[in-house]
Amino acid sequence: MRILGIETSCDETGVAVFEAGRGILAERLSSQVQIHAAFGGVVPELAARDHIAKLVPMVGAVLHESALELIDLDAVAYTAGPGLIGALMVGGSLAASLAYGLGIPAVPVHHMEGHLLACMLEADRPEFPFLALLVSGGHTQLVRVEGLGRYRIIGETLDDAAGEAFDKVARLLSLPYPGGPQLAALAQTGDPERFAFPRPLKNQGLDFSFSGLKTAVRLAVESCRADAVGVLDHATRANVAASFQAAVVQTLTDKCKLALKTTGLARLVVAGGVGANRCLRQSLNDLGQREGVRVYYPRPELCTDNGAMIAYAGWCRAGSSLAWPPRIISKPRWPLDDLTPPG
Repeated sequence: MRILGIETSCDETGVAVFEAGRGILAERLSSQVQIHAAFGGVVPELAARDHIAKLVPMVGAVLHESALELIDLDAVAYTAGPGLIGALMVGGSLAASLAYGLGIPAVPVHHMEGHLLACMLEADRPEFPFLALLVSGGHTQLVRVEGLGRYRIIGETLDDAAGEAFDKVARLLSLPYPGGPQLAALAQTGDPERFAFPRPLKNQGLDFSFSGLKTAVRLAVESCRADAVGVLDHATRANVAASFQAAVVQTLTDKCKLALKTTGLARLVVAGGVGANRCLRQSLNDLGQREGVRVYYPRPELCTDNGAMIAYAGWCRAGSSLAWPPRIISKPRWPLDDLTPPG
């Protein structure tokens, strides 16, 4: 079975082809960073327009690299949600059109299930059941995963997601878009103990909250600017970044530790864009060594939005039944635990 995967949930256009037994045959990713940088964030209408311009040529390029024709495809998988409605409609429209014309299934994929399953594309892949930390710009969740489509959210953010907090603090520090990776890079030269930022909801269950931490950073930045007559030097900005990152990483690590103890699971999967953060990976690796837990990550390029994870998740869904009609499904909001096992 050969699956074409299409990802257009936000501001990255991803296309890939997955073949059972061979893995990812080819993939392409187009970023819109330069388009949205002038606005300091994603502009939904511009994101959708760029998907329209890029998607069809990228599908052609990926098929060419795979030495395939459209008629060689057995199904088309596409991100149906959650995400920006206009962006989702672009991917869904092309997927449904191709599927209708070729007489093959169009498989709607949950974006976060794609992230959750991305580690299955690696040679070292976990077995079910496991605990998953889904951490990105829009989601921060702890999920008990019993099998494909058998998900139970046991902890989630009550306000900002971790990636969103990274981006907002980056703006406080006048860092360019996209802020999260810029802040992580700046933090490498800072002192993570310079500012005593709070650890939100410490020892208070499995839920997360980052709004209070963000406020504490804003007050610290305003105080430093007042002392420096409005201008922060590089060292101060680096110390703020490092201290903020340390607070987020420790919070995520402590919650994972508690969740592993609560569930009794011995495998932890980390997925989503923030899962590529080096400090977080090191902290969770240390946790795994101390607690005797195996920790799994996708490679960094599979942590961000991409077509490969959608193609694979689509294959997992399509493998049990090819009765998916070629229709457009777009769900801007779609709880992960609404999913059910295939079939």
